[in-house]
Amino acid sequence: MNEPPKHEPPKHQIRALHTDSTITVYQAYGPHIGPPAARDGRFPDSWKRDRMTWIKPSFLWMMYRCGWGEKEGQETVLAVEISREGFEWALRHSCLSHYERGLHPDRAAWQRRLKRSPARVQWDPERDLRLRPLPHRSLQLGLSGEAARRYADEWTVSITDVTPLAKEIHGHVRAGELDSASRLLPQELPYPTDDTLLDHLRA
Repeated sequence: MNEPPKHEPPKHQIRALHTDSTITVYQAYGPHIGPPAARDGRFPDSWKRDRMTWIKPSFLWMMYRCGWGEKEGQETVLAVEISREGFEWALRHSCLSHYERGLHPDRAAWQRRLKRSPARVQWDPERDLRLRPLPHRSLQLGLSGEAARRYADEWTVSITDVTPLAKEIHGHVRAGELDSASRLLPQELPYPTDDTLLDHLRA
């Protein structure tokens, strides 16, 4: 019997581990930030609130970015649970990080919006277990200024060191045990958004 065709997710869709009130995003840091943040459940004073920080709802995209926690300065992988209210505030106050013809009136209008937006969005190819690009996209959300401060000091509910999980999944992948690796992945489901929340972020 033929298997039913697999339906690809929409090109621009937020998929994440989430509850009724929170969404989990991922970041990776070196030893001066990662372990203290996980220990205390908040970012330490050495975490620069005046710099842009990128959060990623996709666990596998984070693995692609940090090399399964093996890249220098990204040895500690953090799962940061934040309020959905804060996450959606950032989306509403964000701008695409690049000019998109048809979405913005013109390049100057995009530049004006980008300059006044405390958050910016990139849609990068999602990754599979071998970190190969997939046809659909994964959200990367950059936070600066007010958004970064709110993220660190208001929205964060918990911070967990998931480096051991990353290492375990990577071990299965290297051994060719993709089913075992897949069973350990966080359950990232489509994130519920109203019809207007992403209109300014999708062509």
